[in-house]
Amino acid sequence: MPDRPEAAPEAVDTAPARLSKAAYEKELVRLQTELVRMQEWLVVTGGRLVVVMEGRDTSGKGGTIKRLTERLNPRHYRVVALGTPTERERSQWYFQRYITHLPSAGEIVFFDRSWYNRAGVERVMGFCTDEEYDEFLRTCPQLERALVRSGITLVKYWLSLSDEEQERRFTDRIRNPEKRWKLSDLDLQARAHWVDYAEAKDEMFAYTDIRQAPWYVVDADDKRSARLNLISHLLSMVPYEPVHHPEVKLPHRQQRAYKRPPIDSQTWVPRRYVVD
Repeated sequence: MPDRPEAAPEAVDTAPARLSKAAYEKELVRLQTELVRMQEWLVVTGGRLVVVMEGRDTSGKGGTIKRLTERLNPRHYRVVALGTPTERERSQWYFQRYITHLPSAGEIVFFDRSWYNRAGVERVMGFCTDEEYDEFLRTCPQLERALVRSGITLVKYWLSLSDEEQERRFTDRIRNPEKRWKLSDLDLQARAHWVDYAEAKDEMFAYTDIRQAPWYVVDADDKRSARLNLISHLLSMVPYEPVHHPEVKLPHRQQRAYKRPPIDSQTWVPRRYVVD
């Protein structure tokens, strides 16, 4: 039987804060600063954090990850967005190519889609057999429990998108040359299987929404709201504390005489812009 999470306590009926665009930007910076503090704590304590981002096409996974990582130290986080498996990878245990990307001490790994490809696109588009799919549903909860027992903090997000909003975003990508690269043939085929994907997601949740690693659903119809809500929630999932930093003093600059080479001895980038 699927391992369902324990019932959540009754939600407090509080209205969310309504923010202007300027207030959104200010709050985003505040939350990103907290993410830096959380990362510093993970580095100092040797913590390991895995964030799984799943959802329909155009749900905003990539944009949210960009905001999550914008101010982080790149030495201590990785974004994993694996492409189509190679022939060699197809011959391996399904989870093998994902496990190699799990974090070491002090690292955060963001999965832009993950092993849940098998429960979504592979299931709907027929890229795996029924036996492989059934084995995934049996193994995935056991694997995630093992990851949590090993000390990894595993947080799984599903960005929920309405049919109408997805239609609008697809249309925007088609019309906007800057976003057209985001559309693949598989994305377009997915539109024809909208209900199939919904049913696959429901079955995936039934088996993998476990107490040790539950799914957290984010209302993603409004991108800005989704980003703030998700970042705020992620911060609440890690019991981080401020890290003490010793006082930093700049050393005196070396005073020995130095003569710069002539300006025309170097190749300079043309100054086409000057910003006031």
